[in-house]
Amino acid sequence: MYEDSYFPKFLVDKCKNILLNLCKTIETKKPSNLEELYKITHASTIEINNLQEEFYKNDSEIETAARDCIGLDFEIIAKAYGFDPDIEELIAPREW
Repeated sequence: MYEDSYFPKFLVDKCKNILLNLCKTIETKKPSNLEELYKITHASTIEINNLQEEFYKNDSEIETAARDCIGLDFEIIAKAYGFDPDIEELIAPREW
């Protein structure tokens, strides 16, 4: 998303910070199964949902390319912590 001028860098930074906080939360709470992980990823997904209005105000939106990129980031994070998630369940509350 940083390479595409359609996405304001400061909003991409906000998404990145949500993902970094997701990692910190996983490390702190140490989910032992997918159900626990999904609760954590759902909270982060909702945080990203809450950025949509800011994207609109900056003539952008979390659309197909961003959705795929962010979804992949969630999957990579989950796998890095030893989980094999269902990607749709990982970001189930998404509105993007």
